[in-house]
Amino acid sequence: MKLRPDIPDALYKRSLFSWVWTSNLKLQGILLIIIVVTVAVRVLPLEMQKKIINQAISLKRVDLLLMYCSYYLACVVAASGLKLAINALQNYIGQQSLTDLRKQLYAHILKLPMSFFRKASPGMVVSSLIAEVANTGEFVGQAIAVPVTNLLTLMAFAAYLFYLNPLMAVISMALYPIAILVIPALQKRANAANKQRVDTGRKLSTLIGETISGIHEVHGNASFRLENSRFGVMADKLFRVRVVWNMYKFAIKVSNNFFQNLGPFVLFLVGGYLAINGRFDLGALVAFLSANEKLYDPWKELMDFYQTYQDASVSYGRIMEYFEGDPEFTAEPEDPRPPLALTGALAAKDLVMEVPGGIQLLKGVSLDIAPGELVALVGFSGSGKSTLALCLCQILKYNAGTATFDGMDINALPKSDIADNMGIVSQHPFIFEGTIKDNLLYSINARREAHGVTGEDGLPSLDEIIAGVQQVGLFADILRFALNSVFKEGRKENLVKKVVRVREAYHAGHAESLAEWVEFFDPTQYLYYSTVAENIIFGTPGRDDLAPDNLPANPFFVAFLHDAGLKMLLVQTGAELASRTVDILKDVPSPDATFFEQSPITMDEFDTYRDLADRLPRVQLHKLPPEDERLLLVLALRFTPGRHTIVGLSHILEGLLLQGRAMFAERVTSDMPGAVTFFRRDDYLYSMTVMDNILFGRLKTTSPKVLDQIQKTIVSLLIEEDMLERVLEIGLDFQVGSMGDRLSGGQRQKVALARAFLKEPPVLILDEATAALDNASQSRIQNLLETKWRGRSTVIAVVHRLDTIKNYDKVAVMKAGRIVEVGSYAALMEKKGMLYELVYGSAGRA
Repeated sequence: MKLRPDIPDALYKRSLFSWVWTSNLKLQGILLIIIVVTVAVRVLPLEMQKKIINQAISLKRVDLLLMYCSYYLACVVAASGLKLAINALQNYIGQQSLTDLRKQLYAHILKLPMSFFRKASPGMVVSSLIAEVANTGEFVGQAIAVPVTNLLTLMAFAAYLFYLNPLMAVISMALYPIAILVIPALQKRANAANKQRVDTGRKLSTLIGETISGIHEVHGNASFRLENSRFGVMADKLFRVRVVWNMYKFAIKVSNNFFQNLGPFVLFLVGGYLAINGRFDLGALVAFLSANEKLYDPWKELMDFYQTYQDASVSYGRIMEYFEGDPEFTAEPEDPRPPLALTGALAAKDLVMEVPGGIQLLKGVSLDIAPGELVALVGFSGSGKSTLALCLCQILKYNAGTATFDGMDINALPKSDIADNMGIVSQHPFIFEGTIKDNLLYSINARREAHGVTGEDGLPSLDEIIAGVQQVGLFADILRFALNSVFKEGRKENLVKKVVRVREAYHAGHAESLAEWVEFFDPTQYLYYSTVAENIIFGTPGRDDLAPDNLPANPFFVAFLHDAGLKMLLVQTGAELASRTVDILKDVPSPDATFFEQSPITMDEFDTYRDLADRLPRVQLHKLPPEDERLLLVLALRFTPGRHTIVGLSHILEGLLLQGRAMFAERVTSDMPGAVTFFRRDDYLYSMTVMDNILFGRLKTTSPKVLDQIQKTIVSLLIEEDMLERVLEIGLDFQVGSMGDRLSGGQRQKVALARAFLKEPPVLILDEATAALDNASQSRIQNLLETKWRGRSTVIAVVHRLDTIKNYDKVAVMKAGRIVEVGSYAALMEKKGMLYELVYGSAGRA
């Protein structure tokens, strides 16, 4: 079988010029026509210059002056417009070819053997696809237009020069052979320097990518100086290479300019002599000089194009060398046919897998697996378990022996057939940037794309997706993501109304039973688990200057405190908090953060407030400096009575703060309408999460047991209101971040497991697929394999926890690349062979 012909197998063998011949030939033809017209239009102004001087000015005829100037202007305008059209077409052709190259190169890279990716740097691949290929696109866009335009222009101007004066034309052309000898010699050296630049830049990119990928090790070993030293050596080398490369480029440019500026000197000397002796009229001399000057424009552009070609040739050559190689497996069947529906029978016979260096990872492995069997591969690290599994799923290619899938050679099957019939979960699954749902459907969407399926065909229903995430234990995570979502105002209005309805039902049915753990928002009650600032605002601010941390510096708020009679009371409260905290902690040798949990003072601020507490007895509060007053106000506004038990909240201050809450609402509504969204039971709070909107209060505890109970009551209400699926859809739209970095390791493995299970393939290959899960989650997955998937799919599991394999149909024990025993768990344990040794060896080590 062969790969489909739409993407060439041997992309790396294509020449640079092949991209020119396969570019948009229709546009190239239009470009050539425009070029021919442009060249003619550029020559006409030179003749107009001669006629203006020799006829219009010499004969003092204004009508001729206006006519020739009009022709001149028309030609200049037309030439400019045509040049713009040429540049636009060049740009379009170049960018189109660059895009085609990127697409085909990317497709080629994806199909390269896994051995390539073990040595390739991600940074190098990115650099090649994004930056280095840009020179190729620039060259392809210019490949026809620039040389044709400038060669025709050179020929036209040269012909016009010979028409004006053959002797002068020969003299002006005499400098070009010298330039042709000097400039290519310099360019050859520039090319060598450019190759060094490309290679050094790649090494530097690899070093950067490696360091960033291993940043945990860098921080763990504090190897900042070591990495700076490694980077510095490469950066200095790149500096030297680029200096040499740029010097050669400058030498080429200077040489070109030298010959360009030398030409007019010779022509002035000879032409002036001929004009003085009456052998060259003035108009012809002006036209000749103008044509000769313009002659250097196409020459200069040709030299620039030559340099562009050389740069593109070096970059393109290096890219194709780096990505040289052919796919190990065919991607799709040569002839279109329906996908194969395989049963899941796998077999290996004398399988050998060898890596460069002659090291054999598999040494004649033989194993038969019947459809629907649950098979465990066990053994010490390095025994070949994962290698065998990866050969069976065509990720690695074996070198000798045979491996079959329903009797067909695995190495010969197209990748599409393997992918259609297998689900694979690795120990460290990759999660793509996007939503959880995107990742859950990744395998299914890949299959749909491969077979040209559109619309909703082949996609699981929402119920099936929810069932899948429930099976792997991801349901609670997705629900939490949903309940922690914040809606933008004006979005999901129907859902917002339902959330408010759930809030009412929640408070009606559970407010009393949850009062011990939740402090509900009530405009008539003080919130002991909220700060003083939050109690006064009693809402969510829409402006930064009204955020709780910024209030002490907000003139509007400070003025309000003064008018409400609260300012000095809060300053006094802040003074009491500072004095009490300092008095308790001043003699503690090295207090850590836990000592400050009952105070609004943080550990970093302790020294500042200790100094302030020392000054307080010596000055009356109303005479405090503004900065000291601000510091005390900061403490008072942070004061949360339910947490900061170091000081109690007086009933008088509590009553005044409740009165101040109402006064603040009136003032903000009057002076800053819309600046704060106040807590009202019938309004949705867009700055808060879905869960906060349902609770409409603050949690008094962080106990997981309590949080779980609260979540269960919310789920039951969501089910009653027929909202659970809608809310879960929000959780499924959670953005997982780059490489899933917003998910934990366990969550990533659950997503990968659900992704494979939703595909419902005939074969499941699990390469330590539960390693990152807790014991309860591992047990859940194990139970799922033994109940739902046994007999339904062939399951091959690379296992390190031997207590999970007791109910497997078959256990294959591997050692040093060989299978040393195969059988049921009970039979192998009774035999007291290698499995027995592994189990009791593991128990002994534990």
